[in-house]
Amino acid sequence: MAPQGSRAPLEFGGPLGAAALMLLLPATMFHLLLAARSGPARLLGLPPHLPAPEALWSPAALLLWLTWLGLQAALYLLPARKVWTCLRTRVGGGLRVGLSEEKGTLNPNQSPLCLQMAEGQELKDKSRLRYPINGFQALVLTALSVGLGVSAGLPLGMLTEMLLPLASVATLTAFIFSLLLYLKALMAPASALAPGGNSGNPIYDFFLGRELNPRIGSFDCKYFCELRPGLIGWVCWACWAGLSGTWASRRGGTDEQFLCRAGAHQPGSAGTGSRTSGSPSLAMWLVNGFQLLYVGDALWHEEAVLTTMDITHDGFGFMLAFGDLAWVPFTYSLQAQFLLYHPQPLELPMASVICLVNAVGYYIFRGANSQKNTFRKNPSDPRVAGLETIATATGRQLLVSGWWGMVRHPNYLGDLIMALAWSLPCGVSHLLPYFYLLYFTALLVHREARDEQQCLQKYGLAWREYCRRVPYRIVPYIY
Repeated sequence: MAPQGSRAPLEFGGPLGAAALMLLLPATMFHLLLAARSGPARLLGLPPHLPAPEALWSPAALLLWLTWLGLQAALYLLPARKVWTCLRTRVGGGLRVGLSEEKGTLNPNQSPLCLQMAEGQELKDKSRLRYPINGFQALVLTALSVGLGVSAGLPLGMLTEMLLPLASVATLTAFIFSLLLYLKALMAPASALAPGGNSGNPIYDFFLGRELNPRIGSFDCKYFCELRPGLIGWVCWACWAGLSGTWASRRGGTDEQFLCRAGAHQPGSAGTGSRTSGSPSLAMWLVNGFQLLYVGDALWHEEAVLTTMDITHDGFGFMLAFGDLAWVPFTYSLQAQFLLYHPQPLELPMASVICLVNAVGYYIFRGANSQKNTFRKNPSDPRVAGLETIATATGRQLLVSGWWGMVRHPNYLGDLIMALAWSLPCGVSHLLPYFYLLYFTALLVHREARDEQQCLQKYGLAWREYCRRVPYRIVPYIY
């Protein structure tokens, strides 16, 4: 057990807040799933039809979930192939992607055949862990596997009807996995513990996670969950929702009949549409396209996650396990689920405006993150060499111009603009599809406050000077 003086202040309301969140988060997720398929589709208030207990569990869902986790684990262990790494080099233009086998760092003179591993941040014991960089390859191979499954006649269209059992299985998996992680962390050395997850309170530590980087051999459990089963699952669930009408038509029948078979639509209930064309609507195409771009971008720039708070600071407990395995795939796909049961008309001029909004958000998000990552790798890179910086006592420099001179968290601003664009295709008649925007705003404001506190502790006076010169946190002239 770590000495009291080395423990970080308790977050999320301490043990009581952690216990409440472990109940509130799954309950919120199931409420959203039920609300999306109900007639009124109300964000506030109970759904008019609650499912029977047997509708929340299915042996087939358990088998499918375990198969999904096994597939993603196999793809995680699969090395990046020669053709794929060369393709990435060509598409990336001037991006240097060779990896030095000796030091595990990016080497502009190395052959791209070596791009398989990247090093993380320095740990307490001065060591650095190595991570496979093949997430985008996993996304492509997953898409190919799903396509082959559809061609072979697998009833993947039934997955929408299995959404509630799958969510139940994912939640149960998160609880069991978190318990195993907690027990494993009891045997971990003090140097392997996260800054905030070793409070001594079992409820709080179970929630936040005691061990920073739990591994089974070279298999990093947190890194795997952070980008693989949940993030790829998110776009898969959304795409399946978009294609469910097509599968319904192939099986024979209208979308209304399909929804009734799914137990989501009661004849005569208000708020649901009936489409007989069987093709995804323009609104559904936009939502799926925007979210696929976002996930593809995250996996293409997979190595950037190694510098995020989730990897460098937070332990791996229920908070991240449930978030990665259940919350992300089943909650972030809410707009697609809403449009499946509540098709919305969308004219081309409005769709063009929404595309522009998403493009602006993505431009800010990618520009800010690329600028930060380029500066971290090589401050002498011509793309960032002319930017103004502030020296810190740690020897590192703080960017005070470019994107990071506009606000202190420009990537969060881009994220929020994209979140708005994902909700706008759902119209303005319901608040439910805007839950993601509301939740993500609260999440990023909270994360920004945690970022600020850590940077103040790390950089001291230099950070205060940065805050003085860049007074706005996320939104210029507003916040």
